[in-house]
Amino acid sequence: MSDTNKTLLRGAKVLGGEPQDVLIEGERIAAVGTGLDADGATVIDAAGQILLPGLVDLHTHLREPGREDSETVLTGTKAAAVGGFTAVHAMANTFPVADTAGVVEQVWRLGKESGYCDVQPIGAVTVGLEGKKLAELGAMHESAAGVRVFSDDGKCVDDAVIMRRALEYVKAFGGVIAQHAQEPRLTEGAQMNEGIVSAELGLGGWPAVAEESIIARDVLLAAHVDSRVHICHLSTAGSVEIVRWAKSKGWNVTAEVTPHHLLLTDELVRSYNPVYKVNPPLRTEADVMALREALADGTIDCVATDHAPHPHEDKDCEWGAAAMGMVGLETALSVVQHTMVDTGLLDWAGVADRMSTRPSAIGRLTGQGRPVAAGEPANLTLLDSAYRGEVNPAGFASRSRNTPYEGRELPGRVTHTFLRGRATVVDGKLA
Repeated sequence: MSDTNKTLLRGAKVLGGEPQDVLIEGERIAAVGTGLDADGATVIDAAGQILLPGLVDLHTHLREPGREDSETVLTGTKAAAVGGFTAVHAMANTFPVADTAGVVEQVWRLGKESGYCDVQPIGAVTVGLEGKKLAELGAMHESAAGVRVFSDDGKCVDDAVIMRRALEYVKAFGGVIAQHAQEPRLTEGAQMNEGIVSAELGLGGWPAVAEESIIARDVLLAAHVDSRVHICHLSTAGSVEIVRWAKSKGWNVTAEVTPHHLLLTDELVRSYNPVYKVNPPLRTEADVMALREALADGTIDCVATDHAPHPHEDKDCEWGAAAMGMVGLETALSVVQHTMVDTGLLDWAGVADRMSTRPSAIGRLTGQGRPVAAGEPANLTLLDSAYRGEVNPAGFASRSRNTPYEGRELPGRVTHTFLRGRATVVDGKLA
């Protein structure tokens, strides 16, 4: 976009506050105020709408290279834009695994070409996600992709020595290890949360302690070597307590929660509908409430989608054979409005903090998660929070349809998304 391009957002409620005008010139916000001059600008009537900084996802599966039948960088970033995201972190469990500079650079370049949002690749911690040997962490960091977050997500780095070495290694460049906390021996054959429902259904249980024991070990390791650990998709009340304790010690620990763990419970598994099969599994109502409180009080730093697209045949089968995961980019903000804002637990400034500012800081992104203020990059999301509508996956931009919210009424609709001043979504549709 040339600098002569101007857009005026008229009467938007910045972070849910008083209505203001926001003038975008070129890639930046030129002014924020009332009664701004619209001379030569495209004017968007944003009266009553919420203006947020562009959302940032720390945990997205874009599936390319290797599983383009379920998602590509292009379709995944389109889904992100529709959901109000201007940056996503792409997980490493691709085919081949993103464990070398070459693969992370490929993903990064595909993101640049797509143009719908920034794509920051996450590098694997171990070669092939096998948990045996450290991947080329330094080379991935030094590559054009500038990798700062490393994760074997989908698998746990269960070897304590390997985890310690990884934490020590990334200290040199301020990196972070993002752990999928799942003790493998405690979750062999696990199909859902271990509890009353799993006992009644006769499905293999995934106990809370399988997550909590790894988190406890890893916060201790991070403290021991004075490094940064980030806990992926935290899902239990016990995990919250461990993270809260670690933070009270001043340790460098951060954590994320998914939208689905803020809303859905293991009671849904009674339907045997594989759309509810996910890792970590849907937990109890008590866990859900603990997660909401922890996100509200800042114990959990951010919301991350764990957007996990799967082709129809991997989900439209019996429960035991089905793949784990849910798509989440296009519904994340709606679920957060429903569970956190409409319940009074967070205001819109809090949402901006948990879905933009903090994930950007954890991922060390520059230019994202910035305030809505003059001189800042124009990465912005405009939300009609009064909207109510049923989720219809037929209209998704994602290549996959495995949403747990089909037919459910959720609030809020992203009307516009701007990536460095360029509209990627206009009136709820891809530009």
